[in-house]
Amino acid sequence: MRRVIIGGTNSGCGKTTVTCAVLAALKNRGLNVSAFKCGPDYIDPMFHRKVIGVDSHNLDSFFFSRDTLLHLLDEYGKGSDISVIEGVMGFYDGTCGSAHSVSEMTETPAVIVIDCKGMSDSMGAVMSGFLHYRPNSIAGFIFNRLPEKLISLAEKLCCELETEYFGCLPKNSFTVESRHLGLVTADEISDIQERLAGLGELAEKYIAIDKLVGITDSPLPSFEAPVIPRFQSAPAIAAARDSAFCFIYPENMELLEKMGCNIRYFSPLTDSKVPDADGLILCGGYPELYADKLSANISMTESIRSCISGGMPTIAECGGFMYLHDRLTDKNGSSYPMAGVIHGEVFPTSRLQRFGYITMKAEKDGLLCKKGKAIRAHEFHYWDSSDCGSSFTAEKSDGRAWKCCHCSDSLYAGFPHINFYSDTVIAENFVRACISYGERNGQDTKDSPCR
Repeated sequence: MRRVIIGGTNSGCGKTTVTCAVLAALKNRGLNVSAFKCGPDYIDPMFHRKVIGVDSHNLDSFFFSRDTLLHLLDEYGKGSDISVIEGVMGFYDGTCGSAHSVSEMTETPAVIVIDCKGMSDSMGAVMSGFLHYRPNSIAGFIFNRLPEKLISLAEKLCCELETEYFGCLPKNSFTVESRHLGLVTADEISDIQERLAGLGELAEKYIAIDKLVGITDSPLPSFEAPVIPRFQSAPAIAAARDSAFCFIYPENMELLEKMGCNIRYFSPLTDSKVPDADGLILCGGYPELYADKLSANISMTESIRSCISGGMPTIAECGGFMYLHDRLTDKNGSSYPMAGVIHGEVFPTSRLQRFGYITMKAEKDGLLCKKGKAIRAHEFHYWDSSDCGSSFTAEKSDGRAWKCCHCSDSLYAGFPHINFYSDTVIAENFVRACISYGERNGQDTKDSPCR
């Protein structure tokens, strides 16, 4: 399997720009390319998809065991000519969730992106530090925003440090506006295809694409694939997907499909009601940017409320959790009625709330797990709630802890995001609940508002 990790010296060094440039160049050559993102990020994979036309998947060494991570890389990369894996933050940042850890687990060589703005010979000090900080599989460097007059210096430094020069990207017009959750999404950029095409042309001119393609062609380390049960009753799952609800792991949906589920996507922004289904997923996204439209779609909020009050198994994460509140206040201070399932309000804050990886321990039996069960999750949000729930106790690696999430036999709702591959039993429990709901309500429509 040909594969490479494009890591970076730090957040903001240009990893996504370089990764998209390389993907575009590879696609233009007619290669079958798969893309991955280290860590839990949702937005970067959207840009990958715009380039290669198929879903990009997350490889998260906090969420996943070594075997599961290797299985997912094999599952989504085995039919490709090359797999390109974008790193997260700086190459070594994040300890167990770092790009370095993914590189070591998968025995994948890494190419490190350096932002060269304002540097010349100091590039060598940065390179030396990354090469010698700890054992690694760094194969070489790509120099972002490198003036052409310094290309010969970058090549010379690579030669002196006995590492590879994989090229550079000069300063270019590919810039993406930032917002409180990082970058804007790919769908929000009107000329995204033109910009990505331009990046591909720059990569073909300045980056050693042939050298990247030939960086490795070795088998993955051996692993045991997770056992995925397939249920005969095939429940239908209604899943929100639109501009307001766009943070969803494709592997989560594909795992449900492997278990026999039929996924029915719908838009809380434009549809009038939840489609006929046995279960409901409200994923994360940007409901605060569309609060007026979500609030005005009264038939949808009534449908959501009716489904949940009727016992439909429901997972609502972060943005989906926000949508379930009585009210949502946007960044301008305007307050809007929402679905009215969680009796409280969500409101903006000035900084990230409870950011990062957590392990949640269930305080009682619920939809996803039994009391005492631990679930790995991730939080990334500026908005907060007057009622975050208390069904789980969340704990960070530094010992900080807090109560979170609303859970019952039919509901999981909270800020934390979950990847089903962190523990496939979570998905199994959800599917079984959906099957039971369908069996109870399938023949009696008056008791089943969403069927």
